[in-house]
Amino acid sequence: MKLTLKASLALAFGLAAGLTTMAQAATELVVATVNNGHMIEMQKLTKHFESANPDIKVKWVTLEEGTLRQRVTTDIATKGGQFDVMTIGMYETPIWGKKGWLQELKTDAAYDADDILPAMRNGLSVGGKMYAAPFYGESSMLMYRKDLADKAGITVAANPTWADIKTLASKIHDPKNGVYGICLRGKPGWGDNMAFLTTLVNTFGGQWFDMQWKPQLESKPWKDAITFYVDLLKNYGPPGSSANSFNEILALYNEGKCGMWIDATIAASFITDPKQSKVADKVAFAQAPTMNTPKGANWLWAWALAVPSGTKKQDAAQKFVSWATSKEYIELVAKTNGWAAVPTGTRKSTYANPAFQKAAVFAAAEKAAIDSANPNDSTLPKSPYVGVQFAAIPEFQSIGVAVGQQMSAALAGKTSIDAALKASQTAAEREMKKAGYYK
Repeated sequence: MKLTLKASLALAFGLAAGLTTMAQAATELVVATVNNGHMIEMQKLTKHFESANPDIKVKWVTLEEGTLRQRVTTDIATKGGQFDVMTIGMYETPIWGKKGWLQELKTDAAYDADDILPAMRNGLSVGGKMYAAPFYGESSMLMYRKDLADKAGITVAANPTWADIKTLASKIHDPKNGVYGICLRGKPGWGDNMAFLTTLVNTFGGQWFDMQWKPQLESKPWKDAITFYVDLLKNYGPPGSSANSFNEILALYNEGKCGMWIDATIAASFITDPKQSKVADKVAFAQAPTMNTPKGANWLWAWALAVPSGTKKQDAAQKFVSWATSKEYIELVAKTNGWAAVPTGTRKSTYANPAFQKAAVFAAAEKAAIDSANPNDSTLPKSPYVGVQFAAIPEFQSIGVAVGQQMSAALAGKTSIDAALKASQTAAEREMKKAGYYK
């Protein structure tokens, strides 16, 4: 059949107009995220989402962790609307959800929200409503050199006490041969030394604030916990511990210089990787040590995806969050890079998968740690805040930084423990009074 010139032109213009309309109709989602390995992998795999949703295009804004926090906090507080999806954590989610700054996540039956680990779901919820979905999650646990423990004739319990840890540290400490009994965070910061120290204080029976929001930094549990910590690292830790956080200790551990380490479960995949670790085949795992109570002994964290209330692209944003935190996404990563590379700490189905269990020797210990963490009940005395290794209030960041500096100074011997706790109490009281929690 022949087309006339007029009909051909009409058809061409019609097709062009249709393509233009489709291009104009495509929704551009702006996603703000942190520049770590799991998130960078998600960017590579986004082409699968765009193929399944040709009317949506994803634009990435990838930032350092500190810059990300500043940018998303400013944007959401001012209703700037720069971002349609934000990468946030368990600290921000309950605060922002309560303020109405985040949209409740709407998922369908296929998403299977009940498959999300309860601890992760609870930590990202307010009033039973989920305001962010976990992309990957973590707790903290004991990672130790089984060969050194065996040589010392010590069997490490699945749920050790801090007294057990001190005994083991004393037996395996061998600085002449470059092995230190224990490595723990000392570098100042609310997410550095204070993440670990808050869990230590919790299990010693302490808390950040009592039910009247009064800081408790000069209480007996705080003094006992910090005294124990300083003595432990002075006697059995590596030199310069006050400058060490996750990355520094990871490097020491992989060189075979740490007999034990209590830190993020995410570290397990690195220290068991023979490409990175000289002691990959000598590592074993147990739960984080306890003292006077098991409450709050191990932390809970997730990098999660959330939809700010200010977005004008709610449906597309919700669709993307559901895709990136789904069972299908985890399977896509496994198919692309292997089960050892999947984001962990989020779904029951991941831990039930035999292929994952085989690839991740730490899987059972990691899941047990995550399952035991409860951000709504993490202290022996009743506390007014949500959070395990932090208090989910806006003022905590500045308080945590100030206290972290004092604790690091005490560890370095630059101040006494009593003086550090007194200065910390003063700083915390000043912030809480200024914010109007009490007079």
